[in-house]
Amino acid sequence: MQNEFAFFPGCVLTQAAIEAKMSLEAIAPILGIKLREINGWSCCGASQAQDVDPLATLVANARNLALAEKMNLPLLTTCSTCLLMLRRAKAQLDNGQKEKINTYLAKGNMNYKGSSEVTSLLWVLAQNAEMIKSKVKKPLSGLKVAVFYGCHSVRPGKDLGFESSTNPTSFETVVKALGAEVVPFSKRLDCCGFHAVYPAEKSVMKMTSGIVNSAAESKADCVVTPCPLCQMQLDIYQDDAQETTKSKARVPVLHLSQLVGLALGIPAKQLGLDYNVISASKLG
Repeated sequence: MQNEFAFFPGCVLTQAAIEAKMSLEAIAPILGIKLREINGWSCCGASQAQDVDPLATLVANARNLALAEKMNLPLLTTCSTCLLMLRRAKAQLDNGQKEKINTYLAKGNMNYKGSSEVTSLLWVLAQNAEMIKSKVKKPLSGLKVAVFYGCHSVRPGKDLGFESSTNPTSFETVVKALGAEVVPFSKRLDCCGFHAVYPAEKSVMKMTSGIVNSAAESKADCVVTPCPLCQMQLDIYQDDAQETTKSKARVPVLHLSQLVGLALGIPAKQLGLDYNVISASKLG
């Protein structure tokens, strides 16, 4: 097992989703994972900057990758959008853009080589499910979980490539290793709407409501997602979304690292559960 990574937190983990960072830092030592935060990392572009300036976005992410290479470590992120942006940049660099982009990096005495792989917390956990199972101190028996992949954990498949984009299984593998029950959930691969919440608020609120209602109909005790942006959309905007559609359903939405932490016996406060907008107190 690769147990040391150049950690790319991304913008949201340092601000609005601080509980995701708290819970990740709580579970990592127990799982034997060493995270070394990349010094000087910058925003990945959040799957939007490339529409304004694709060259600047590629240069920025080539720089992030080069910083990880200096550490001689694979890069790990917990944000699905960061994962997509970094893997897409790496693919572009490794398929013809490296020489051109290195002319820009050279101005900062940097160079992209292509030596660091890009992975996610979900993928690392799925690849080591038996190890995780052996670390569980408080099996989540009886807990019904709706797993929500969202978009950028699996799509576009050509950029991510870890598993099927239409029938992924990594998330279910991890949740089952924790002892929880995975409930049938028709919305598990849907878009949460995060990236369109401002230009298309009404449509996005309906999308968010549909996801929450589907989880409630499946009798899920919680929705869990590997992406902090999906978690924010489904948690922070849940009351607004449900008021928009006149739905009374409310379902706690957890970060993947929070669910893992509960199974490892970590106290709820240390996992940042009190930061969740829709109360998750009954789970901890």
